[in-house]
Amino acid sequence: MNKKILFVVTSHDKKGNTGEPTGFYLGEASHPWEVLHEAGYDIDFVSPKGGKAPVDGFTLEDPVNKKFWEDPVYRKKIEHTLRPEDINPADYAAIFYAGGHGAMWDFADNKALAAIAAEIYDHNGIVAAVCHGPAALVNIKLGNGQYLVAGKKINAFTNEEEVAVGLEKVVPFMLESKLIERGGKFEKSALWQPHVTVDQRLITGQNPASAKGVGEAMLAELKK
Repeated sequence: MNKKILFVVTSHDKKGNTGEPTGFYLGEASHPWEVLHEAGYDIDFVSPKGGKAPVDGFTLEDPVNKKFWEDPVYRKKIEHTLRPEDINPADYAAIFYAGGHGAMWDFADNKALAAIAAEIYDHNGIVAAVCHGPAALVNIKLGNGQYLVAGKKINAFTNEEEVAVGLEKVVPFMLESKLIERGGKFEKSALWQPHVTVDQRLITGQNPASAKGVGEAMLAELKK
């Protein structure tokens, strides 16, 4: 059994030209990590630039965040993320993209990460993402030349949620709209409600509240 899973986090630390800091959203990595780590999976972390990943949503009042952050092995991994060129896709049963607004700037156009995800998926692996993580999915094309999301049920941070946080004019594109443009069948729930969508080994979650559910859906799919 292939026990490894690849988590992708952003290297981008600013919200456009606002000067506000961002990064990967800690709970969107820690909650799926807890589910999969406790099930016995070894998880590697990669980012577009490698090295120390910028963190957003940093609160250790969340016990799962605290557990992740204080785990010496995983703290080291998140502070020394791998680079895309370090990755052999054949080593992984699944790839998961954590959110955080930074993902909107450096996930969509990263060809190396897209190629890794396409190879994992084309070899019957799982592709998963939560919140802004699905920004990574907009340009992934499979071996058959089709967009990964085309014709599949999909979910992500919604246009309404982007407006609610006041960043609809700051992000480089509206994620929901772009996924629909690529042929995805977008599903959503009300603002900040957990929503996880599973379709043909593609697993997506709407927002931070959906992160644990994405991990659980990945685990269920991995057990098949």
